[in-house]
Amino acid sequence: MHRYRVKLMKILLISDVYFPRVNGVSTSIKTFATQLQALGHEVHLIAPDYGVVTEDGTWITRVAARRIFFDPEDKLMRYASVLKLLPELRAQNFDIVHIHTPFIAHYAGLKIAKELGLPIVETYHTFFEDYLHHYLPWIPRVVAKGMARRISKRQCNALNAIISPSKPMLDVLRSYGVNVPAEVIATGLQQASFAESDGVHFRKKYNIPANRPMLLYVGRVAHEKNIDFLLEMMNVLRHKIPEVLLVITGEGPAEAHLRRQVNTHGIEKHVQFIGYLDREKELNACYGAADIFVFASKSETQGLVLLEAMAQGTPVVAIAELGTASILIEGQGARIAPDNEMRFAQIVHDLLAQPAERLSLGNAGKEYVTRYWTANAKAVQKAGFYQKLIQN
Repeated sequence: MHRYRVKLMKILLISDVYFPRVNGVSTSIKTFATQLQALGHEVHLIAPDYGVVTEDGTWITRVAARRIFFDPEDKLMRYASVLKLLPELRAQNFDIVHIHTPFIAHYAGLKIAKELGLPIVETYHTFFEDYLHHYLPWIPRVVAKGMARRISKRQCNALNAIISPSKPMLDVLRSYGVNVPAEVIATGLQQASFAESDGVHFRKKYNIPANRPMLLYVGRVAHEKNIDFLLEMMNVLRHKIPEVLLVITGEGPAEAHLRRQVNTHGIEKHVQFIGYLDREKELNACYGAADIFVFASKSETQGLVLLEAMAQGTPVVAIAELGTASILIEGQGARIAPDNEMRFAQIVHDLLAQPAERLSLGNAGKEYVTRYWTANAKAVQKAGFYQKLIQN
């Protein structure tokens, strides 16, 4: 772990996404902001206005934004509206600018940093090479991948430094030709993720029998999350365990497609969509209610939901690829599965058949995340990296 002695700083964050839009980027921003503020640093965020009432603190400035035609959940800030903040930002004497998304926030952040004479860093949250073709389907996949690589290289090399949530993701960026200074800083877990929860009440609320084997997916319901694989796995598993249920939380652009897949496989009785959950009130209970957390995404730059599940003592079965490979350790709260629905289903089956082994694995996972993945330690590391950039 990195340890730095740092002075107190004024940090300007800018992102094209933040709560109430629920995803890993929003969670990462909030987690780090909370911890940096607890360390005594002043943090300010520029984010889109979603047109709904939120309980934002004085540290967030909402900016006029427009909808995106291929992803109605998201919005993009208006570039001109962001730049109108320049006089106000200049008067606040920030020390550093930190970008969190590669859209309007990236270009506005570059402009702000240049105008204010500040160092600028960006976190590469999303593996766009495995993402872009889902949202621009009229572009051939190989062309979309090439575009994503070139854009990522150009954007990253325009910065003073980059932060990657995992070493595998940083290795990918280096292979693109990204050559600016970089640091691997994952998002840690807030203490709230470890709080006791009532999984029994959660099951009652959603009419899930207490003894029904329950698998869980938490996350954005998006094409790049490879949820189709989990449905194919369930089509295999239901023949071994007829009462098994997969609960899918979250919403996203792939939901209609996935519901059609459920019907195609004839597994309507084995899959339950429950939408977004309140992070403060229901998410821990959802994790705690599950027997196993299942995850098949191969495009994660980190995979924070895996850690959240383990923090509640819920064992994980997942494909370990890209960012998840930096989290998952066989036996430390997880069983690592191959990219094969038959083998994945067998691993899940064996774990469901062994309650004592499942409990032991869950306890090991909770100990693992408590020891290595707390938010405070990651925030100390990030503050130190900021300080190095400011001094250079």
